[in-house]
Amino acid sequence: MTTLHFASALLPPGWADDVQVVVTDGIITQVTSGVAPEVRDERHQLAIPGLASLHSHAFQRGMAGLAETRGHTADTFWTWRETMYRFALEMTPEDVQSVATLLYVEMLEQGYTRVGEFHYLHHARDGTPYANPAEMATRIAQATETAGIGLTLLPSFYAHSSFGGAAPHAGQRRFICAIDQFADLIGATEKAVNALTGANIGIAPHSLRAVTPEELAAILPLAKAGPVHIHAAEQTKEVEECIAWSGRRPVEWLLEHAAVGQRWCLIHATHMTPAETAALAKSEAVAGLCPMTEASLGDGIFAAREYRDAGGRFGIGTDSNVLVGVADELRQLEYGQRLKHRERNVLSDGPGASTGRALFDAALAGGAQALAQPRAGLDTGARADIVTLDIGHPSLAGRRGDAILDSWIFAAGAGAVDCVWAGGNKVVEGGRHRSRQQARDQFNCAVRKLVA
Repeated sequence: MTTLHFASALLPPGWADDVQVVVTDGIITQVTSGVAPEVRDERHQLAIPGLASLHSHAFQRGMAGLAETRGHTADTFWTWRETMYRFALEMTPEDVQSVATLLYVEMLEQGYTRVGEFHYLHHARDGTPYANPAEMATRIAQATETAGIGLTLLPSFYAHSSFGGAAPHAGQRRFICAIDQFADLIGATEKAVNALTGANIGIAPHSLRAVTPEELAAILPLAKAGPVHIHAAEQTKEVEECIAWSGRRPVEWLLEHAAVGQRWCLIHATHMTPAETAALAKSEAVAGLCPMTEASLGDGIFAAREYRDAGGRFGIGTDSNVLVGVADELRQLEYGQRLKHRERNVLSDGPGASTGRALFDAALAGGAQALAQPRAGLDTGARADIVTLDIGHPSLAGRRGDAILDSWIFAAGAGAVDCVWAGGNKVVEGGRHRSRQQARDQFNCAVRKLVA
C-alpha cells in the first residue's frame, strides 16, 4: 500500500485541497480531501490524472523527422506513406522493441499513462509469418512492461491496398493477414498481453481501404467485448475513392453497415459532412484525434466545434509519434480550431469556462472509453495513473485550479511534468523516467543502423 498527499488535486467533481490518495495493488482504494498529511504520506503539491494516447504506431517513432524533404511532386500523406513503408520493411523485432520502449518512456515523461497501440507490423521482412505469429506484438508488450505504461494492444487486420479488395502491394507485405492468420495472431497476442497487469486487447480493422465488408464482418467477433478501432476519412482522396467504390463516404458507410457504438473508435474522421458529424456524435463512439500527426501529414482540421456541440466524444492519440506530449496534442487541437474559425477559446464549455479544462476532461473520458477502461481519474476503484506538475515551473507559478491546466497546455512547453505513477508504480521522478538513459542508448543503436 502507498499513500500520497497532494496540496491540490483534480478529482472527478473538481479541484480539491489537501487530498490523500491510498493506492493498493495499483488501484486507488481511497480518496479523502480536506485532510492534513500524515507521517507515512509521500507529499506533492499538485496532481492530475494521467491521460491515454488512444492511437499510436510505435515503430514510426524511429523515423520521426526523416520525411521532411520535399519531393519532385507535391508532398502529401500518400508520399509520406512510401517513406514509412521503406522504414518499416527494415525493422527487426529487436528494433521494434527498442524504438517502442523509448517511445513509451517519452510518453510517460509527458503525462501519458496508457497507450492504445494500433499494431500492424506483424511479419518478417519478406512477409512470411514468424514462428510465433504474435512475435511483434510480444515485443510491444515487453516494451510497455519495461517502460511501465498501461497497454491496450490493438492488432490490425490489413488485407488490401485499396477499396474493393485490391491486391496489396509489396511495401505492405509485413502487414497483410488472411482471416485465419489474423485469428491465430489474436490468440497469440492474448497470451502475450495476459502476462501484463491491467493490459487488454481489442482489434483494429485498418481502414475500409484495407478491409472488405465481408472481412470486417468476419473479424469483428474476434474483438469479443473489447474495443474496435478503425482509420476513417483521414484524407480527401480516401473519401473520393470510397464514394467511387460504394456510393458512400467512409464514416457514412460505417454508420450504415456496422454496429458503431461505444466500443468503437474512429481514428481521425477528419473529413465529414455536417450530417456525418452529427451521426457520429449520436453513435456514442469516440473520435480518435491526433492533431500533431494530422498537422504533420497535412490531413486537414477535424470539425471539433460542431462535433462537441452535437455531444460528440473524443480522445487524443500520438499516431506517428513525430512529437510526443499531452499538452502538445491538446494545444494543437485548439489552435487548429482557432485558425479555422478565426476565434479564440473555441473548445471551451462556454463563457467563463477554461479551455484547458474542457480539453483535458474530454480527452480523459474519451481515452478511457476508447481503450475499454471502466473508470478514469483520481477516483476510488480507478487504476492509479497519476501525474504531478511542477508548480515551480515559470509558466505555472502562482496558478491555481483550471489556470494550471490552461498554463500547462498553452504556455509551459517542456519540463512541467514532475512525477508519474502508472498503475501505482512511480516511473517518472523529477521529470525523468527511471529507464530513460538505457532506453535512449538502445533506441539510438537500433535507429543508427536503420538510417545508415
